[in-house]
Amino acid sequence: MQTVLFHSTIFGPIKSRRLGHSLGINLMPNDGKLCSFDCLYCEAGFNAQGTGTSGVPTRNAVKQQLKRRLEELAAAGEPLDSLTFSGNGEPTLHPDFKDIVSDVVRLRNRYYPQAKVTVLSNATMAAKPNVRKALKMVDNNVLKLDSAVAATMLALNRPVSHNVIPEGLLIDLEAYRGECIIQTMFVRGTHEGRVIDNTTDAEVDALINAYLRLQPRLVQVYSIDRPTPETALEHVGADELRRIARRIEAEGIAVQVNA
Repeated sequence: MQTVLFHSTIFGPIKSRRLGHSLGINLMPNDGKLCSFDCLYCEAGFNAQGTGTSGVPTRNAVKQQLKRRLEELAAAGEPLDSLTFSGNGEPTLHPDFKDIVSDVVRLRNRYYPQAKVTVLSNATMAAKPNVRKALKMVDNNVLKLDSAVAATMLALNRPVSHNVIPEGLLIDLEAYRGECIIQTMFVRGTHEGRVIDNTTDAEVDALINAYLRLQPRLVQVYSIDRPTPETALEHVGADELRRIARRIEAEGIAVQVNA
C-alpha cells in the first residue's frame, strides 16, 4: 500500500506546478494519514494505512519549526513563493488551525513578505466558523471540487462522511464566492470494476454550472502526475485539459491549466 509522503511538519521548499517555490506545512501526523476524503488519486495513499502514532503537531511546534526553517532560508538567500498548508491529509481538521494560520501569516510577514500563504483544502470543513475565519486570512484559499455529480464525487473522492455531497459543499463554498480558487483534478480509469471519469461533457457541464455559482477568482485544472494508490487511473493529457479549459473560459471564468 502506498503510504504517506511527508515525515516532518515543515518540508521543502519544493518546486510546485501551481505555486512556484513552496514550503510545505503538514498539520497531520508524520507517520499516518488523517483526512475527511479518501481520494483514489491521493499521493499520500489511502486512509486505510491509519493515522499513525505521532499525532498532530502542536501549535507551538509548528510555529517554532517554521520560524527556524524560514530563518535558514532567508539567511541562505533562497527564493520562496508560497507557504503552503498541505501534507498527509486535510489541514483544516487540526483543532488549532485558525491560530496556526495567524502564526504563519505573522512569520511570513517577517521573513518573506512577498510570499503567499496558501491552503490546499478539500472544503469539507469550510463551513466551520473558525475555519472560515482562517481561510479569509490567507492569500490563496484553494478549495477542491473534482465533480459536481454526486455519484462521481462519492466514487472519486470517497468522503469519510456519507453526508458530504456536492450540493452541500457548494452551499458551504458560497461563503467564499468571488474569493477562492477552485482546484479540479481531471482523471479517468477504474476502481473495483467501476468506471471513474470526470472528463465527460455531462461532468464538465455540471462543473461549469458550479463554477458559475461560486464565481471563483480562478479555476485550476490539472491531472495526476505521480503514482496513485489506485493504479488503474489514467493521466489526462495537456491537450484535453486545454480543451476543457476553453469551455470553462467561454463562460467568463479564469482558468489555469497545470499540465
